[in-house]
Amino acid sequence: MLIDDYVTDLGRALSGPEGPKRDLVVEARDSLADAAEALEAEGLDRPEAERLAVEEFGAVAEIAPGYQNELTACAGRRLGLLLFISVPITVIMWSVVWRIFPADPVAWAHKPSWYTLVSRLVDVLQLATGLYGGLALLALARGARWIRRPHLVTRSLGVLVWVMMPTIGGLSYLLSNGPGVPPNVSTFLPALLANLITCAFWGMQLYGAVRCMRISRTA
Repeated sequence: MLIDDYVTDLGRALSGPEGPKRDLVVEARDSLADAAEALEAEGLDRPEAERLAVEEFGAVAEIAPGYQNELTACAGRRLGLLLFISVPITVIMWSVVWRIFPADPVAWAHKPSWYTLVSRLVDVLQLATGLYGGLALLALARGARWIRRPHLVTRSLGVLVWVMMPTIGGLSYLLSNGPGVPPNVSTFLPALLANLITCAFWGMQLYGAVRCMRISRTA
């Protein structure tokens, strides 16, 4: 097998973020090219030098799992970083919106008894999600050498997003439109902007979660 054929098969065998995947494939190609050039300098013709370099490099089935583990960890690090940054930003952003919202003090003084509990629960769930994202990021970066199955950490991040997103979304809807809740901030301009940013974050988190779950199955 020649280098181009080998690299093509390797690329097809890997699944992960396009940038890191491309870097790994280019790195493999460069290593093979260097080995082939060294063999060619020893007197072999180019096709034979490439075939021998590929044989010494190892079969795709042997090399791909190590590369795939790195891509899986990379996807987990990206989602962990996104959660660690975006979730606290969302909490702070909405805290500011509620502080500046021109609410009716009398109406909010008679808000439902469950409102405060649900509001605190949403904050705790969001902060816990961001904290887990940070811990997973740390585990897949500095702690990667001690983790035997990094794909499980990556998969757990995807599962976390799939569980937390509808849960927090449902609770947030209850806070805005539940029975007995005073007029909410839905038409307040800063709230509209906060909603757009929140939806953008959720879209990125959902995309990352789908990718992490798909890649972790491959690993």
